[in-house]
Amino acid sequence: MTFSADLFFSFRSPYSYLAVGRYRRMAEEYDLDISLRTVWPIAIRDPDILFTGSPAAPRYILMDSFRVAQMLGIPFRWPRPDPVVQDLSTREISKDQPFIYRIVRLGQTAARRGRGLEFADEASKLIFSGEVEGWHEGDHLKGAAERAGLDFAELEAEAKEDAEALDAEVAENQNALEAAGHWGVPTLVFESEPFFGQDRIELALWRMKQRGLTKR
Repeated sequence: MTFSADLFFSFRSPYSYLAVGRYRRMAEEYDLDISLRTVWPIAIRDPDILFTGSPAAPRYILMDSFRVAQMLGIPFRWPRPDPVVQDLSTREISKDQPFIYRIVRLGQTAARRGRGLEFADEASKLIFSGEVEGWHEGDHLKGAAERAGLDFAELEAEAKEDAEALDAEVAENQNALEAAGHWGVPTLVFESEPFFGQDRIELALWRMKQRGLTKR
């Protein structure tokens, strides 16, 4: 029997990047279908909440992301450019956001085709690995789409033409995440139980094995 789970994911979250490839490999190894549920980064969704925490939080997240990536052997660099246009010294978020809306809508169009997990993995490598310069330029995203088994021209056209509906789907993903009992990413939801964080992947796998998950 094929098991199903939802992965709530943000294209700006370093922890989402550190998790998505591992979840992709899990879905390839086990009889498991993981649906990508893309959400807006909190900086876009609710910047007022973003600014209520400790000023030490961004420094800690960056330090922790680097060491987790080192431990796992995953290439990591803070994105250039950042998917969210923001002055990190003042934390001011620009009204002009050319990158995050594009990549989130592309991710949602990929999810519509059942290839969201694959696209998120490939696109996140472009954004966070440091292996390419200007992830948003040239044919980088086209290559990511093709490696995920998708037609990039088709994705981009739909992302532009159906932007309003895609944004509504992304908002509904956030509602579904909150209904499942969490608010952050990455969160895997299996049988209504949330597993938050890149450090809960093995716990999620343990739970699914308890329920009878088997290898393909």
